[in-house]
Amino acid sequence: MAESIIARCEARGLRLTDQRRVIAKVLEQSEDHPDVEELYARACAVDPRISLATVYRTVRLFEEAGILDKLEFGDGRARYEDAERDHHDHLIDLSTGEVIEFCDPEIEALQEKIAARLGYKLKGHRMELFGVPLKRDDAG
Repeated sequence: MAESIIARCEARGLRLTDQRRVIAKVLEQSEDHPDVEELYARACAVDPRISLATVYRTVRLFEEAGILDKLEFGDGRARYEDAERDHHDHLIDLSTGEVIEFCDPEIEALQEKIAARLGYKLKGHRMELFGVPLKRDDAG
């Protein structure tokens, strides 16, 4: 299992206040891709003294330290996830905003093949697909 966000912060020499620790724990427990407002609401449920400005500063600090990845899904809201989560790609449902994580070995192999054909060794990538459902449950 990957090191905790708090352990990685400490290893990088980041000063962790009690409020930053709460935000780190909230991020670790997130199974979705929260934006700053969602992180703020979750952190405030644990410690009501946390300000929105503190959450903004903390996610920026964690992002600059390589602990968080900032994701842009085209809805104008930056979202965050642990930079050390297992690799996955995203499919964003444009009708609901739902973010579906997936990993496809065929896509991964094809990306490696394309990079090699162009003379590169792939060191990483990020893929976001945007779509709408093929069928609607409420369609008549």
